[in-house]
Amino acid sequence: MQFNFRCPTRIFFGQKCVDKYSSELAALGKKALIVTGGSSSEKNGSLAEMTAALTREGIQVEIFNEVEQNPGLATVYRGGQRAREMGADFIVGIGGGSPLDAAKAVAVLAVNEVSQQDLMAKKWSNEPLPVVAVPTTAGTGSEVTPYAILTVDWAETKMSIAGEKLFPALAFLDGRYLLNLPWAVTVNTAVDALSHSVEGFINNRATPFTDLLALESIRLLGRLLKTLNPDNISLEEREELLYASMLAGMVIAQTATGVIHALGYPLTYFKGLPHGLANGVIMKASLEFMAQDAPDRVQQVVKALGCTNLPEVGEVLTKVLPPVNLKLTAEEAAKFVSKTLQAKNLANCPQRPADKDIYEILKASNLARM
Repeated sequence: MQFNFRCPTRIFFGQKCVDKYSSELAALGKKALIVTGGSSSEKNGSLAEMTAALTREGIQVEIFNEVEQNPGLATVYRGGQRAREMGADFIVGIGGGSPLDAAKAVAVLAVNEVSQQDLMAKKWSNEPLPVVAVPTTAGTGSEVTPYAILTVDWAETKMSIAGEKLFPALAFLDGRYLLNLPWAVTVNTAVDALSHSVEGFINNRATPFTDLLALESIRLLGRLLKTLNPDNISLEEREELLYASMLAGMVIAQTATGVIHALGYPLTYFKGLPHGLANGVIMKASLEFMAQDAPDRVQQVVKALGCTNLPEVGEVLTKVLPPVNLKLTAEEAAKFVSKTLQAKNLANCPQRPADKDIYEILKASNLARM
């Protein structure tokens, strides 16, 4: 047995953890730029609590609250400039995956003035500033990964930058910040986390350690997706979602993702589907493809979800996800297939999909007229 595992992030999990462990922030410096979205971090209390914690530790704070859903390069370049102007010592990302990923890119650009192409090619010389991550959704697991996913218009897709120093130095996970999330956001992000665990488990880079984390995440999410009441989700359930998402993030930090993400990105970029929803729509058909080469692994996923077969998995996803009324034209389908086949993470699949396989996933997911 051989494997390696690296998760350098110091994780603080639990109610009011920002307040309890604020002293940990002081070691990172005297000036912090908070990177967040427009309003959600204000509404859920995370921004106020982090700002108070930083101020209490004698740290100067500025806020960059311009991060949109699926952040683009123009946004993170503005954030990098803001960090340089204030002389930031570290970056705090607060929000869902978009602000957390943006914060990592800002941490790079705060100390590297490079072109967009060089940023995405990881051609920078200075190590990024330390990042503190405060997730307010349970989906991306970005608080424990070395990835930042960005929308890149010149490539017409979402792309990632990655590096050991992009692991957040600290992560504060408090389920209270998720209490008022709408059902659609809750379920879409939960399915995003599920796709991470599934793709990390059925993966050429999977190890005994990542398998443990993945199956536990899948087990938790399978139960929750079946039992959550959209109108009354408890704090304990929010914490379980956050925990399962964190586990899934730890998995893909080691394995990266696979075909579900590779095909999900075009659905988000060209059709505007939320990332988790895009992954969920194609998950059952993707599992059917994976079962051709990894039937035992797929069956373990089905079992961990508390299901008996793949049709039942599809029924669970269909029941909880918002409906998607989308039919790609033949031209669109061809473009999606081409974009998907360019994805580097397809190399992680036990069987690398060919163009016919991607077409079949689209067809089986009722997304194409073929």
